[in-house]
Amino acid sequence: MAEKAKNTFKTYNAKVGEIEQKWHVIDASGKVLGRLSTEIAHLLRGKNKPTYTPHVDTGDFVVVINAEKIELTGNKWVEKRYYRHSEWFGGLKSMSAEQMREAKPDFIIREAVKGMLPKNKLSRHMINKLKVYKGPEHPHKAQKPEALTPSEPGLN
Repeated sequence: MAEKAKNTFKTYNAKVGEIEQKWHVIDASGKVLGRLSTEIAHLLRGKNKPTYTPHVDTGDFVVVINAEKIELTGNKWVEKRYYRHSEWFGGLKSMSAEQMREAKPDFIIREAVKGMLPKNKLSRHMINKLKVYKGPEHPHKAQKPEALTPSEPGLN
């Protein structure tokens, strides 16, 4: 009688205590918003690691600098609108992307990345690992973040 072959492959599930989270710095000057946002969402979810587990936060911290120098393709600076509501009658406010860049350039990147993360409780933890700054300076030098180079896929 032939013995059954044992399955030696086991599914790996990351545990909270054994996750190593790195810090990355991305310079947004001259980068297209959508392409940059997908790469940031990819890093925040941890999909660049072999230990990726969908139900565990395995992602890294991402620091984005020069947010005011982000680019949009086509006529989106004028046509793209950002809305907010005060929950009062007539409280709908609208701003174009160009107005938003002058007022809060970090909001543009944060909202684009937030839209690319899954809509669950875990994504709320992931978006907190995104740090966006208007200029070239950031207060996270103590964490020794690694600069992502444009040669990496998706950051061209």
